[in-house]
Amino acid sequence: MNDRIARAALTRLFDPQDSTGRALVGTLGAYAALRIVTGDQPVHSFRHITDTDLAEALRRWAPRLPDVDPERDLATIERLGGGFLIPGDEHWPTGLDDLPDAPYGLWYRGNIDRGIPAPDRCAALTGSRDSTSYGAAVTRDIAHQLAQRGICVVSGLAYGIDAHAHRAALAGSTGDGPATIAVAAGGLDRDYPSGNADLAAAIRANGLIVSEQPPTTAPTRQRFLARGRIIAGLAGVTCVVEARWRSGALNTAHHAETIARHVAAVPGSVHSANSAGCHRLIKEGAAALVSDGHELAELLAS
Repeated sequence: MNDRIARAALTRLFDPQDSTGRALVGTLGAYAALRIVTGDQPVHSFRHITDTDLAEALRRWAPRLPDVDPERDLATIERLGGGFLIPGDEHWPTGLDDLPDAPYGLWYRGNIDRGIPAPDRCAALTGSRDSTSYGAAVTRDIAHQLAQRGICVVSGLAYGIDAHAHRAALAGSTGDGPATIAVAAGGLDRDYPSGNADLAAAIRANGLIVSEQPPTTAPTRQRFLARGRIIAGLAGVTCVVEARWRSGALNTAHHAETIARHVAAVPGSVHSANSAGCHRLIKEGAAALVSDGHELAELLAS
């Protein structure tokens, strides 16, 4: 119980990219690391953390301490019909353990009884928020085909490609396991974007929405980028359907490549700026070219 409460606290205290916090947890464990930060345990020297880095980190974390109340956050998520997963739990997605910066825990809302499928039964679809009609149609086809095969579709609940992927997965669901999993960039006490609230409710009824951020946390640009690694970690293959030359979807693909997961991309028109990022991945050899859900399922099975 101490580990669960500590990890809940750390999701509010440490940023995902905070290397000092991660080193502290890696050395001491979550509970002792939290006691160091709160001053309940004396600070001492560590082999993999310099005294200077630790002192700077303690100053950085200090303003956040008054807002750290893991019991409150756990009560809030329970009131919302959700929960908090930590490594070792029955439903903890072990694919996240492949990440060098795995989340300290995972807040969730939805139907946890169906569990979270292993990476070889999950495919991530991601891409532009301002998707074209072509991108929307291809996404719907791929997501529906995957769902019909019992493959869970993972995406980010954003407008555009993400939303089309979630909706088509729900429509194609066979009822075998969660149809789709959405990874949010903020706390699960509110749906973001608010325009996808109905979609979020449908996902919770037939799948899961997860986040490494505790309730009431606002989504930020950095948190959107950080959640890309969770999308990649949950899925055995990450497919970029439409993406501009510089796109958050390419960041998700990079995370997948970093942990040796399959990366795929859908080609588009050479005249479309929305496909420039996909063509870049294919040209650089970073992604396999796919055109439908069947090819993506074959890649997932390989």
